[in-house]
Amino acid sequence: MSQRAEINEKSQRLLKTLVERYIAQGQPVGSKTLAQESGISVSPATVRNIMADLEDKGFVTSPHTSAGRVPTAKGYRFFVDTLLEVSPLEATDLIQLRGQLDPDWSTRELVQSASGILSDVTRMAGVVTIPRRDQVVMRHVEFLKLNDNRVLVILVLDDHEVQNRIIYTDHTYNDIQLKEAANYINQHYSGRSFFRIRQQLLNSMKSDQENMNSLMQTTLEVATKAFQDDENSDQPGDYVIAGQEKLVENSPTEALETIRNLFKAFSLKGDILHLLDQCIETDGVQLFIGQESGYELLDECTVVTSPYKVEGQLVGVLGVIGPTRMAYDRVIPIVDATARMLGAALDFSAPRNDS
Repeated sequence: MSQRAEINEKSQRLLKTLVERYIAQGQPVGSKTLAQESGISVSPATVRNIMADLEDKGFVTSPHTSAGRVPTAKGYRFFVDTLLEVSPLEATDLIQLRGQLDPDWSTRELVQSASGILSDVTRMAGVVTIPRRDQVVMRHVEFLKLNDNRVLVILVLDDHEVQNRIIYTDHTYNDIQLKEAANYINQHYSGRSFFRIRQQLLNSMKSDQENMNSLMQTTLEVATKAFQDDENSDQPGDYVIAGQEKLVENSPTEALETIRNLFKAFSLKGDILHLLDQCIETDGVQLFIGQESGYELLDECTVVTSPYKVEGQLVGVLGVIGPTRMAYDRVIPIVDATARMLGAALDFSAPRNDS
């Protein structure tokens, strides 16, 4: 049985009113209030009976000895999936978002700005994962011979970060060969993402392997090793977070223990990253309400996420983490729009060198 079929239309109307009222006011909602604000002709006694039925089914609960009720995680899930009406952001909001994501900034600056935007607009914690390494733009590469078949690769990335790695080649190359290979890559592929370099280099060279000269053979091998995909790496990624303090500012006193637990979760980056990584292959906005996240420290929270793309490739995830009592109709389109705007800024900031 679907959740929609589990409760009738009158119960749905009352549940929608209860959730919206609780999100707006933060106080348990009584039967009299629901009877007055639901817009349907029903007595407080009937409302009480319907609320008792909804409580039995796990959609609402009565906190402490209060006469009113509040939605449960199941109630929020039904509200989001079935009853929520989400409107796209106004053009002025989109312009404001775009203005805070300058394509001239580095990847790190854009990610930090996006997390700040999410936090400022929603008054919750904004989280953005750093783009996958194979989508980072290369500015310059050098190859230095170590000994035997070991080569030191020095990479200068788009946000001025320098990375060093050691690769093991199938052949032994001298300093001149490695210098020529680096010059070729810098001349033809600087300003492109690792993904594009791999694809284009392999496609252009492997299509004519028989006629490749010594320079091409050297370049193909060291480049393949240097720009190999890290998808199977056990190294964790990273994320930028902003606005944790807003969770304290906007939470009632009785929720502070939950917030303290959430701060513990932020310090355990692996758990947050694992949750966010689950979203990168899912297009569009995704929500984890309460225990749906699978992490005990997030049991009283909602995580709203959306992946973002660069050059059509899913490269990262952004979102907000906050209490289950959040303005879903506002938060969902903000997360969705910010993901699109961040992807567009990263796309525009990556120089094209397709000639």
